[in-house]
Amino acid sequence: MTLPAPLAEIVSDFAELADSDKVTLLLEFSRELPDLPESLKPEAMEPVPECQSPIFLSVDASDASAVRLFFSAPPEAPTTRGFASILHEGLDGATADEIAAVPNDFFHDLGLSSVISPLRLNGMAGMLTRIKRQVSEQTAS
Repeated sequence: MTLPAPLAEIVSDFAELADSDKVTLLLEFSRELPDLPESLKPEAMEPVPECQSPIFLSVDASDASAVRLFFSAPPEAPTTRGFASILHEGLDGATADEIAAVPNDFFHDLGLSSVISPLRLNGMAGMLTRIKRQVSEQTAS
């Protein structure tokens, strides 16, 4: 599996934990999601309807050597916020090619399927799909 180093480290951290500790780590990630810059408003971002909670994302791939990711997720949705934070920490600053190479199902390697419903995991898949699409569209020109 080809993952940028920060995302590979996160996957490794989750893989080493018992199920109950995986939930705790996911909740820790939810508290670490950076705030949006003041210039970026959620209504100008792409919604992720696969998520059970309202989440929005934006990608800036104007510099393909360091793609920037932005997420808006409500604090009362810690699972979704945790997924967004994992993607932010693991992919923000990666190259467009590194992001394109991330397997669409990498999140299964986090080992969360025994503690998080498949419907919620689909939300993470939806976020990654949109990130990859936006990167591809922005770097195609």
